[in-house]
Amino acid sequence: MTEIIETDVLVIGAGIAGVGVAAALGDRHRVVILERETQPGYHSTGRSAAIFLPNYGNDVVRGLNQASAPLFQQRDVGLFPDPLLNPRGSLTVAGEDGVEACEDFVRNSVGVETIDIDRAIAMVPILNRDHINAACYQADAWDIDVNALHQGWLRKATALGVELYTKCEVVGAKRIAGEWQVDTGDRTFRAKTVVNASGAWADVTAGLFGARPLGLTPMRRSIAVLPAPDGQDTRGWPLVDDVNEAWYMKPDGGRMFVSPCDETPVEPHDAFVDDVILAEGLYRFEQAVTIPVTRVESSWAGLRTFAPDRTPVAGFDSKVDGFFWLAGQGGYGIQTSPALSALSAALIGRQDPERAVEPLLAKLSPARFD
Repeated sequence: MTEIIETDVLVIGAGIAGVGVAAALGDRHRVVILERETQPGYHSTGRSAAIFLPNYGNDVVRGLNQASAPLFQQRDVGLFPDPLLNPRGSLTVAGEDGVEACEDFVRNSVGVETIDIDRAIAMVPILNRDHINAACYQADAWDIDVNALHQGWLRKATALGVELYTKCEVVGAKRIAGEWQVDTGDRTFRAKTVVNASGAWADVTAGLFGARPLGLTPMRRSIAVLPAPDGQDTRGWPLVDDVNEAWYMKPDGGRMFVSPCDETPVEPHDAFVDDVILAEGLYRFEQAVTIPVTRVESSWAGLRTFAPDRTPVAGFDSKVDGFFWLAGQGGYGIQTSPALSALSAALIGRQDPERAVEPLLAKLSPARFD
C-alpha cells in the first residue's frame, strides 16, 4: 500500500538551494525535502570549489551577493561553529589579448585595483612574466566552506521538523483540489506548494508538473587537482584567473585546483570529466606559468545550470498553481544562497520579499569578514 505523507511545502532537491529554503521555511511551515540521490548535496553542491566574490556575475547577482554577505560575515555560531569564509584574495591576469578586458573589469567593479606585473608575480611566483601583460587584484575574496554551510542549514531544517527523504525521485504529479499529489513510486506526498530546486533537472522536473521549461542549461565544469610546485608553499596564494576565462587556479592546502573554465552544455547527468577539454585547459594554464604540468592527482566535474539570461530564477510559475521555481543559479549558487533562500521563503509565505532581505542588508558592515 502506498504511504501518503501530508505537508505544506514540498521541496524537490537537497542541494544548497533546497536545503537553504527549507531551513528558511521550517519555522512557519511543515516542509518535506525529496532527494533523488542517496545523500543530499550529491551533485553541484558537493562538487563546488566555491569562493565568495562580490564582483562576480551580473547586476542582479551582485545584489544577491551583497545581500548574502551578512550571513557569512556574522554567522550564527550555533549553526556554523567554524568560519564559513577564509581569506583568499583574487588575482586576475591578462595576456596580450586581454588587456582591455582587464581594464574594463577594474572600471566596472568595486574594490578591484590594477597592479603591476612584479606585484602579481610576488603573490604567485610561478606566473610567467612573458605571458602576462596586465593584472588586477581584489582583496575581498574568500574561500567558502560549502559543506559547513550546507550541513548547518540541514541541521537547522531538521531541528525545525523538516523531513528529508533520500532515494526518492518524483515520477508523477497532479493537482487535485488545490494541492499537489506527488508520486515517488512507493509514497505519495500531498502539499499546497512545490519548490523546484532540482538543479540541472529543474526543467525535467517542471514537465512532470505541467510547467513549461525555462530553457535552463546544465553546463559541465571540470577541475584537475595538481600537486604544489616543488619548493613552493601555495597556502597563502590568491585565486588566479585569466580575464578571458581560459583557466583558473585555486590553491587548496598543499595542492592546486586548476580548471579550464569549461562551460559545455550537457543533459542533466552524473557529470564526468572530458579528458580532452581538461587537457586543453591545462595546456593554457601551462602557458601562463613557469612550471610544467607533470601529474594530475585527481579530477572531477560538476554541472552549473544557467537560465538564458544568467540570472537566478525564484518565483511562482505564472501558469501552474502552487509551483515555485528556485533554479538557474549557475556558478553563483553557493554565494547567493542566503539571499535567495530568504527571498524565496518570503515569496512562498506571501510576505514582502524586500523586507526579507532588509535584515540581511542592515547587518552589512564595511569591516572585513572574519
